[in-house]
Amino acid sequence: MTLGLPLATISAFLLVLARVSGLVAFLPLPALRSTPTPIRATLALTLTLALFPVWPDLPNTLPTVTQILLWTFSEAGLGLAIGLAVAFLMDGFQLAMQIVGLQAGYGYALTIDPSSQSDSNVLQVLLMLTTGWLFFIMGFDREIIRILAASFVRFPAGSWAPSAASMDGIVRLGGNMLVTGVRLALPVTAILMLIDLALALLGRMQQQLQLLSLAFPAKMLAALIIL
Repeated sequence: MTLGLPLATISAFLLVLARVSGLVAFLPLPALRSTPTPIRATLALTLTLALFPVWPDLPNTLPTVTQILLWTFSEAGLGLAIGLAVAFLMDGFQLAMQIVGLQAGYGYALTIDPSSQSDSNVLQVLLMLTTGWLFFIMGFDREIIRILAASFVRFPAGSWAPSAASMDGIVRLGGNMLVTGVRLALPVTAILMLIDLALALLGRMQQQLQLLSLAFPAKMLAALIIL
């Protein structure tokens, strides 16, 4: 006995898979970035099957190659845009920790960021692991699934097309990420500058003080307390 699926069901599955795959590619989770490709593909496939109630109702006809390519690029682009929006939210905090870590002296102890596989200071790595933990604790994983389901209601598979307005929204979101990171880092940076000024005044009054041995622990402790 041979089991067959309607052509419309297969087309809907592939379109939903393209959008979900674009989202999974940009999810800023350390564990997800370091996992092998087959596991990420399995996650995308599982999410696609979980979204079966919102699969589009396509005509049971064979689309042309051009139409398939347009649909695939459109769906992958929308998924990448959603994933990029989630990544921007966390990158704002990463930028703040980069600024604070440099000013507080944590830049001298570099380690490997599990997300980007590059050298990062301790605060960045700590924040990345903490945000990944809070991502699941606060239920953001379920919210992303709801966002995906809502996106298929707002933009049925095969109907979304890039526009100047949508691109402008992504650019604005990236700009807001930079603004958020700087605003988060400015209060801590100001306190650290005051500590430098206080130590400089102490050095002028008591030249025997070992300011280098005092500055690092004072600024590191102050940065952690303020954060």
